[in-house]
Amino acid sequence: MAPQPSQPVTDDSIVVRQLSHYQFSWVAGEPGRPGTYTLQLVLDQGAWEEVLTLDPDDADNLQDLLSTAGTVFYDVRRRTLMFGTTPVGRS
Repeated sequence: MAPQPSQPVTDDSIVVRQLSHYQFSWVAGEPGRPGTYTLQLVLDQGAWEEVLTLDPDDADNLQDLLSTAGTVFYDVRRRTLMFGTTPVGRS
């Protein structure tokens, strides 16, 4: 019989998740004020979602990275996007 884990695995205990889908949005600001960009991340086929608030430069850079990356992971606790993986010894 396999040993039982010391703590149950829950949605909150999973730290790094794979990005399944994403959606950029722009929300208008007050008259005369700039709007706000948001990026909704759908992780692990909808098991977790996160919404990030971005400035225009970050939104542009992330759009470029997301459109070319084969695999993207998101560290939920550190709020960090990680783009792809490269085997050791390859560039």
